[in-house]
Amino acid sequence: MAERRARFRAAYGAGARHLLLLAGCFAVTGWVVLRVAGEPGSVTLLLWFVGAAVAHDLVLFPVYASADRGLRRVLRNRSAMPTSGPSLLNHLRVPALAAGLLFLVYLPGILRQGRATYAAATGQDQQPFLARWLLLSAALFLASGILYALRRAARSRAAPGRG
Repeated sequence: MAERRARFRAAYGAGARHLLLLAGCFAVTGWVVLRVAGEPGSVTLLLWFVGAAVAHDLVLFPVYASADRGLRRVLRNRSAMPTSGPSLLNHLRVPALAAGLLFLVYLPGILRQGRATYAAATGQDQQPFLARWLLLSAALFLASGILYALRRAARSRAAPGRG
């Protein structure tokens, strides 16, 4: 049995669970495509999806990959950075990713698009969207900084000879 699994892994490149999961993903995707294909806005949805993929691959990915490379370079050049323990880089990446995703989700509100529709539906103004996003982003970075400090303190208490 183990030999058969090894041959399958060598031929396919991954385990059988990977193949089953991928087949399930394709089945769900096919079901969604069939459901959406009959809708009147399916062509617009397809164009939006392709446009979003192209915009991500050609614009957003190079931007955040360059920012990450620059951040790694800055952190590597600092002599005070510890070589072991919790990664400061990841404690900056996670809140930046969360803030970026929140920015994309709430961008229409931040730019005040659909002002009349939003006011009619909620009775409120879109003016506080930017301030709330900035406040939430600051809170994410603050929480990550506190968690980093706690993890560093716990590591230094656990190993007093290290630091």
